[in-house]
Amino acid sequence: MIELLYPVEKVAPVIRDRSEQVSAQSAAASFPAAEMLPVVEQNGLVIGQASRPACHSGKLLHPVVHLHIVNRLGQIYLQRRSEQKKHFPLYWDSSVGGHVSYGEHMEEALFREAAEELGFYDFNPQGILSYVWEDDRERELVNVYAAVGDFKLNPDNWEVCEGRYWTPEEIGSATGQGILTPDFEYEYKMVRDNLLSLL
Repeated sequence: MIELLYPVEKVAPVIRDRSEQVSAQSAAASFPAAEMLPVVEQNGLVIGQASRPACHSGKLLHPVVHLHIVNRLGQIYLQRRSEQKKHFPLYWDSSVGGHVSYGEHMEEALFREAAEELGFYDFNPQGILSYVWEDDRERELVNVYAAVGDFKLNPDNWEVCEGRYWTPEEIGSATGQGILTPDFEYEYKMVRDNLLSLL
């Protein structure tokens, strides 16, 4: 698993786009701190920070976390993205997923996102893998975790409109049908065997 390595004695510079950098102090007036994301090298070295729109439009590599929740029957909990989501509304996706805020580490972001999206606090995450996901809008350094158990999950009804456990066969049947997000389909192929080996 990749850990984020923040600058020790200074704040990373703010990156507005690929060619312009400004000081963190002047950018703070433009962007709230919670919306600033670390910009990283593929090894987790934090080289800057940027707003969410800059990360999404500028192809700046930024970290995200994904959690796959697996029950004792080998079923995987998927969340259905709410219709308010800009990208892939009402598609089914990983149990939990979200951006790492500047100053956070991967597992801090994982627990925050799990609490926000599913009211899920009490779990022991197992690191699975890290990889770079790139599409036409962004580049993400994805850290993938799993949690195994029979958990009570409560979708927030804002980011997540519903959730349920899916069998591997159901996921296989839904793949390529416009039901699951493309990044989930890509990731699931890589982690399916790892998830089932945790049982």
